[in-house]
Amino acid sequence: MPSPLSPSETRALLDRLGHNPIKKLGQNFLIDGNIVRKSLELAKVSAGDSIVEIGPGLGTLTRALLDSGAYVYSIEKDKRLANHISSLIPEYGGRLHLIQGDALDHPLANIPPAVERFKIVANLPYAISTPWMDAVIHGPAPKSMTLMLQKEAAQRYVAVPGTKQFGSISIFLQAAYRTVQAWNVASSCFYPKPDVGSQLLHLESKTNSYAFPEEDRYLIRGLFSQRRKQIGSLLRKSDSPRAMEWLKRLDSLGIEANARSEQIDVDRWIQLSSGHGR
Repeated sequence: MPSPLSPSETRALLDRLGHNPIKKLGQNFLIDGNIVRKSLELAKVSAGDSIVEIGPGLGTLTRALLDSGAYVYSIEKDKRLANHISSLIPEYGGRLHLIQGDALDHPLANIPPAVERFKIVANLPYAISTPWMDAVIHGPAPKSMTLMLQKEAAQRYVAVPGTKQFGSISIFLQAAYRTVQAWNVASSCFYPKPDVGSQLLHLESKTNSYAFPEEDRYLIRGLFSQRRKQIGSLLRKSDSPRAMEWLKRLDSLGIEANARSEQIDVDRWIQLSSGHGR
């Protein structure tokens, strides 16, 4: 596996490309080979795997994935960086499929629908992490996700009930995926150094995964928008056609009408949505 570019090599390459890192796009480029190796190890990447990569940047992780023999479906929003990544295509015999565009419009980088078993391995641009994740877990499901994330986003994904981080995205994700490992990553592993902490998070699909229908996701988001209010009161006032069904179901599920949304565990949310226990 080739080593990532050092800080000085990264600066030199950016100069050659005539590119300054764009903060709002989360362009903090990985310069630590141990983190690249750890990402591939957690994802169990092997030859023939189909991998979705979001925001390849300068291609450090992209090259490592391709060198492992994987097929990589990648999306890069920045046109200059996308042109740089496209230079790898002839080298890897058609195993790199790149589109230039927004990952919120193409959350799975246009991976063909016929590819049913795929993984996501990505240094996820921090600004899009929650809306991107919301789109991914309610579309064709990856087998696993190995993601470099802003630590705050990672904490929301794995948050437990009763904490301020626990919210709708915690419920939607944990209904479908389990957290296998989480590693804190120092800011010195990136160039330029980010102002916030990072975490490498590995998630695997549950055998009994549950995907909330859109109308239930709308209702749950609405309940968490007023998270300090009692769920019974919120359901009575909700404009969702599902709200009255849920209100009638609270008692049978052992949920107090005066409970707050953040106090209800993921299994109870699934039972509210599905109409039965697990």
